[in-house]
Amino acid sequence: MYETLLQKAKEASGHAYAPYSKFQVGAALLAKSGKIYMGANVENSSFGVTVCAERMAFLTAIYAGERDFKAIAVSSPQKQELVPCGICLQTMQEFCTGDFVIAGETKKYLLKELLPRGFQL
Repeated sequence: MYETLLQKAKEASGHAYAPYSKFQVGAALLAKSGKIYMGANVENSSFGVTVCAERMAFLTAIYAGERDFKAIAVSSPQKQELVPCGICLQTMQEFCTGDFVIAGETKKYLLKELLPRGFQL
């Protein structure tokens, strides 16, 4: 399962728009329904408007009606191992349990390991 997700994440990184950082990232999100949603980072001159690949995948899945997720894989041709940023981890916290898996090229993490005290109302 993780190999398939990682392959999809690699594919998604080719769709990134990263003219400023030149750092392309792709993500593949597995919903409990079995569907995979892909995302790529999209940068903007106003850096705050930039959207990470992980959030793009989540937003696409949520728009499609998904609310339950199993795992996400993240990949970049520029770096061997990635860990999602804090904003992406907090987005995951909103929709996932602590046992949600975040897979990279060589390591797998649980959300609760990377965001042990995530914010929730």
